[in-house]
Amino acid sequence: MSPRDRIAQARRVCVAPMMDWTDRHCRMFHRQFTARALLYTEMITASAILHGDAAHLLRHGPVEYPLALQLGGSVPGDLARAVRIAAPMGFAEINLNVGCPSDRVQSGTFGACLMREPGLVAECAAAMIEAAGADGPEITVKCRIGVDDQVPERVLPEFVDRVAAAGVQVFAVHARMAWLEGLSPKQNRDIPPLDYPLVHALKRDRPELGIIINGGIASLAEAKAHLAQGVDGAMIGRAAYHDPAGLLAGADALITGAAGPEVTAEDAVRAMFPYIARELDWGTRLAQITRHMLGAFSGRPGARRWRQVLSAEAHRPGAGLDVIERALGYVEAPRPATVA
Repeated sequence: MSPRDRIAQARRVCVAPMMDWTDRHCRMFHRQFTARALLYTEMITASAILHGDAAHLLRHGPVEYPLALQLGGSVPGDLARAVRIAAPMGFAEINLNVGCPSDRVQSGTFGACLMREPGLVAECAAAMIEAAGADGPEITVKCRIGVDDQVPERVLPEFVDRVAAAGVQVFAVHARMAWLEGLSPKQNRDIPPLDYPLVHALKRDRPELGIIINGGIASLAEAKAHLAQGVDGAMIGRAAYHDPAGLLAGADALITGAAGPEVTAEDAVRAMFPYIARELDWGTRLAQITRHMLGAFSGRPGARRWRQVLSAEAHRPGAGLDVIERALGYVEAPRPATVA
């Protein structure tokens, strides 16, 4: 299997880029549940890479692979320079954000507001593809189905065709409009109605493109149902973050089609211990890591106490692995499945 084919397979289940959530500690925890799903960084702006500490911003470890970098920006030259910096670092793909509706992103003239400027997005994508080179990471785009008063049935196909003509072959489509006027970023994740059939139709009409569907997917069963509609992957966001055991432990079987042992939440937490110990030695605070582990036992007896102990104690100076051990003591073992 070629590297591109392996990445295409990994895209069958993706964990969405989420600001303030999918940092390297979160990705490390998610990787304990799934070896094959494609993980994403938080969005990082091209200007931050060019004018800030690029090594710190792009920091990751090979164990996180396959890993995609998401970039924000709307200046083709800046995006190309950022790609040249990031391309040698082992990312499987570099994704351009054309979907985030936050005020901060709009003020920088990128994110979802770029749905109104497909020509500019095409220029940005072309510059990024040239910068990545033939052997570099694939350049992809994550977008909405439209913004504000646009008609998504017309806008989405036109947008995709314009950007695909610039060389982009993979699109992750959040199946909601973004209402940039009148809704907060949080409301934009829930209030605009989902239009999954539009994304399914996009794939049917453009079979040569890779289409990843995103938005409101809350289980692997739902992801599987979307794959059955012909799309190339399902991108899961908040559900994977809040219940990683429920959403990611079975991801590898869905990706490969081969059943295998599923990692338990206990296994995943204990597998993190060497990483956590090393990070603590380097000055990382325990809470910076464990805040991403609060949902490990979602729905299990003792999950509330697990969250309480970590929330109350992990931020204290000198907090270490003993805090996690104490929190684990409150979690009851899962009940064995009953046979009818």
